[in-house]
Amino acid sequence: MKYVIAVLAFAAGLAAEPACAAERRPNVLFIIADDLTATALSCYGNELCRTPNIDRLAASGVRFTRAYCNATYCGPSRASFLSGYYPHATGVLGYTSPRPAIGERATWPQHFKNAGYYTARVSKIYHMGVPGGIEEGSDGADDPASWTERFNSPGPEWKAPGTGETLEGNPDGKKPVVGGNTFVVVEAEGDDLVHSDGKTAARAVQLLEQHADEPFFLAVGFVRPHVPFVAPRNYFEPFLPYDKLPLPPKIPDDWDDIPKAGINYKTSVNMKMDVRRQKKAIGGYYAAVAYLDAQVGKVLAALERSGQADNTIVIFTSDHGYHLGEHDFWAKVSLRDESAGVPLIVRVPGKRPAVCRSLVELIDLYPTVARLCGLEVPARLQGKDISAMFDDPRRQVRDTAFCVAPSSRGFLLRDDKWAYLQYAEDASRGVELFDVAADPRQNTNLADKPEQAGVVAAFKAKLADKLREVRDNDLP
Repeated sequence: MKYVIAVLAFAAGLAAEPACAAERRPNVLFIIADDLTATALSCYGNELCRTPNIDRLAASGVRFTRAYCNATYCGPSRASFLSGYYPHATGVLGYTSPRPAIGERATWPQHFKNAGYYTARVSKIYHMGVPGGIEEGSDGADDPASWTERFNSPGPEWKAPGTGETLEGNPDGKKPVVGGNTFVVVEAEGDDLVHSDGKTAARAVQLLEQHADEPFFLAVGFVRPHVPFVAPRNYFEPFLPYDKLPLPPKIPDDWDDIPKAGINYKTSVNMKMDVRRQKKAIGGYYAAVAYLDAQVGKVLAALERSGQADNTIVIFTSDHGYHLGEHDFWAKVSLRDESAGVPLIVRVPGKRPAVCRSLVELIDLYPTVARLCGLEVPARLQGKDISAMFDDPRRQVRDTAFCVAPSSRGFLLRDDKWAYLQYAEDASRGVELFDVAADPRQNTNLADKPEQAGVVAAFKAKLADKLREVRDNDLP
């Protein structure tokens, strides 16, 4: 009798083996925009710029309201979350690959590649110059070891046929449409596929069709709404005429209580943008966001058609935020919330939709997604595993978010009540302190108030501790 039971058990085990073998780890679809502020998305409260495709993803996933990048411009931000190390750990404070600093250590996509996933990059994931690198169709600061395959999406950028205007440094209107990191609006002729992001979406759709039968980590990098603000003409129509668009509130003497280092590198003043040009800049940015949203929708629809939507973790984010005239600041680099904060939406199969107000950082994505997919989480990673938040969105893993602005030698520590900004490690270039609970727009710097001296001292000590922690790593 014992022999019969043993045989039956062995047979049952053989019968179960194919089912176990057929089980498959979740796929990952990582979608990243370039220079996108959460304030431009309707799922984050924008009432003028409608983003229905991103909104649908948010309604089916977890939308994080207090997610922060770890550096406020493209190169160091992307190098950080892709490598799993903070910028001051690797020394990548500019536009280079993290590979020389991390040696043979696996990047986030490489970790999945090593685990048997098909990994592909479409367009800008690591740093890539915009518009220059897009015009050339070059790889930028990409890391070949991260990918099974990689694809670029060249486009005409500011040279696209259409109606264009240079808004920055052009007070007399005589400057032609120009390239570079310049505020230019182009209401372009032609359809979505004329431009880089349309080609990126088409390639991503193709890859989802081709690789649905194997585990995949597909990274889709859109370059809008990064300047130039170029999109097919129809995406501009909801924002015309531009003069109807509102500007953020103007605060008299807004810069008087902040250090010089805290004034952003692009302002209405040094860009010589009058009110008309400021409103057109917002309209151009919103049109680029609407175009981006349409491309995201194509990729998500292809995922649904692939039959893998219920087994795919979908992530949507940006490399950092963006100013659209708040404090008369424009673009990135600033450590204020508009620039340091990012949209972050994550849909995990089997998890309920939610809004999570806990502090998280982009560097947390690597360990979190590895855990959710059942992969080993390397102990060396400097991000935190936030996977428990998908079961309990009220859970807190961090009490403070940390971000840097290398160009201004600035650092941000952001908790529930305070935003602390310090310029230079010894604070020699100034300090800002905002009570974000009472002053969410960060209008009044309290750093010099005697009653806040203890708060400032505590944050200075906490920042010093954080930098020591960041630099205490396994890198050479």
